[in-house]
Amino acid sequence: MDLELSDGRRLRVYDTGGSGLTVYWHHGTPNIGAPPKPLLGVPGIRWVSHDRPSYGGSTPAPGRDVASVAADVASVADALGIERFAVMGHSGGGTHALACATLLPERVLAAVSVAGLAPFDAGGLDWFSGMADSGVASLRAAAAGREAKQAHEATAEYDPEMFTPRDHAALSGEWSWFGEVVGPALEGGPGGLIDDDLAYVTPWGFDPARIQVPVLLLHGEQDRVVPSSHGRWLAGRCPTAELRLSPDDGHISVLNQAGAALEWLASA
Repeated sequence: MDLELSDGRRLRVYDTGGSGLTVYWHHGTPNIGAPPKPLLGVPGIRWVSHDRPSYGGSTPAPGRDVASVAADVASVADALGIERFAVMGHSGGGTHALACATLLPERVLAAVSVAGLAPFDAGGLDWFSGMADSGVASLRAAAAGREAKQAHEATAEYDPEMFTPRDHAALSGEWSWFGEVVGPALEGGPGGLIDDDLAYVTPWGFDPARIQVPVLLLHGEQDRVVPSSHGRWLAGRCPTAELRLSPDDGHISVLNQAGAALEWLASA
């Protein structure tokens, strides 16, 4: 469905319906917000999500930061009559899930961040260390500002080397689902991707240290997109966090551990 917000923007919303635990899914960059098909068969879960601004059916929100997702999520939950819910996100979606956990403590039951980023100004963290060259170039361009990021995206190409062999195996298996959410995210141009990356490398608008609800941080130690050092940093910063490192997994294959993460959510 499409939800009209009080500021005139529109959000494309997804809702699988049903009873049980509501899990609000936060998509990665660049994806649309359709809930993760490989996890839809997990019983007792109602999936809700939306396309972030400038993706899919959602209109832009100029200058958005990561924290702004919390108000959008609250609006969606209000429209659907959902009072309490868990949040889960992958990659940049993990960052947005942490924003909701921090800023909506009266509504968020628990949070899972899979392969999520640490803040760009994270003290003591070499933010780019272990990241694939293509990712470094993309995010350094974002750090240089919108014009530099737009110029980068005008010539950027897909880099298969950012994924490990296990990632490629996952992408050719059940996580081939990503093909259904990446293509549509870019059909209207790179606007959503640009806005996301600018938000990741500027102040987020919240401090993960303020999270009060249970948090599970799931990260592959072979991740070349968001190195596992980001998960370690967040675990040291978030007082309620549990860190689960998967020694052989990369950025995509770590999602094979998502079923156990959902079990954790259900018991949190």
